[in-house]
Amino acid sequence: MFFFQMLGRVFNILRENNPDLTGNRRRTVMRPPQVLREGTKKTVFVNFMDLCKTMHRQPDHVMAFLLSELGTSGSLDGQQRLVVKGRFAPKSFEANLRKYVNNYVICHGCKSPDTNLTKENRLFFMRCEPCGSERSVEQIKAGYVALVGKRKT
Repeated sequence: MFFFQMLGRVFNILRENNPDLTGNRRRTVMRPPQVLREGTKKTVFVNFMDLCKTMHRQPDHVMAFLLSELGTSGSLDGQQRLVVKGRFAPKSFEANLRKYVNNYVICHGCKSPDTNLTKENRLFFMRCEPCGSERSVEQIKAGYVALVGKRKT
């Protein structure tokens, strides 16, 4: 019993002297992707720009990652929605977004989503605002791209 009282006193003193270490973490909740079918051969990611703003990432970078992971092509339309060629389930977008967040958004040191992604000399660096750690992140690998055109004879 005495041990727990002493431990409680230590934590109270820590909270008084260091209010930043109270452990009141705010959790960032991302909305799931809204995916619709457009015709028979296209899939539309409706809230793409909202998710990019939530993650504080450039839409071009997120789009390049998603398209390479899905192995397809796509573009932004006039309403800032991501239009992807092919039929994809919302689960595939969700899984790839989770992969993107783990690789390019969440700090590996303190698990904070408050990070910045900068490009220096062809390398991307992720810098964490709360803990100040910085690390390089891997390049987005382009998937298999078929060469379409006239055959040389």
